[in-house]
Amino acid sequence: QVQLVESGGGLVQAGGSLRLSCAASERTFSSYNMGWFRQAPGKEREFVGSISSTGRFTTYAGFVKGRFAISRDNAKNTVYLQMNSLEPEDTAVYYCAALIHGSYDYWGQGTQVTVSS
Repeated sequence: QVQLVESGGGLVQAGGSLRLSCAASERTFSSYNMGWFRQAPGKEREFVGSISSTGRFTTYAGFVKGRFAISRDNAKNTVYLQMNSLEPEDTAVYYCAALIHGSYDYWGQGTQVTVSS
């Protein structure tokens, strides 16, 4: 059972930055890809980006537009989402998830990000 715990959310003004963290309980963390998702009020959850198990490869949703960066530290069992140039439209609950059996089977509880205009 993989347990994921996000942290780092909060309130920030438009144009500001936040770094989210996602800590995993599993010792095998370094063997699987990780993803970040978000869900805004009244909207469906959407993909933000992902990172390969080694950290060598990343993918991002189009709306990221070079503003976000995902990284990981396998020695700390942690994946990060650095968010810059935040916009009010980025307001959402952000989730990390582990891709282990061909799908994102394990999810964290989420962390709230609120961007004020």
